[in-house]
Amino acid sequence: MPRKILIVEDNEDNRELVLKVLRNKGYEMIQAADGEEALEKAVAEMPDLILLDISLPKLDGYEVARRLKGMEEFKEIPIIAFTAHAMKGDREKVIVAGFEGYISKPINVREFPEQVRSYLRGKWESVIGGKEE
Repeated sequence: MPRKILIVEDNEDNRELVLKVLRNKGYEMIQAADGEEALEKAVAEMPDLILLDISLPKLDGYEVARRLKGMEEFKEIPIIAFTAHAMKGDREKVIVAGFEGYISKPINVREFPEQVRSYLRGKWESVIGGKEE
């Protein structure tokens, strides 16, 4: 049974790229374009991993992560910040907010599947730009 990943991204081009790359690796993909839709899809689908943009319409990624991590059934599901916010201090901010890791955009399509695989294996160190911190 393929692993299920929820990609929450309001930029359609970014979302389509992630969908294409990860579907080609055999993952079942679910998508949401805003924070409210992310909560609905997460609860309905119970994905194995959530790639969550920070800057989203309706509810930002921090609020989505807080709400999901407040539910018992999401305590063990890794939520990864998927964001262009790659300034010093951003990594720490997402970890404090309850995310298990951090992948910066734009993605490197060759390295991205391994970054995702590492989080699915439970290796929850932050990965920024393809290099572990």
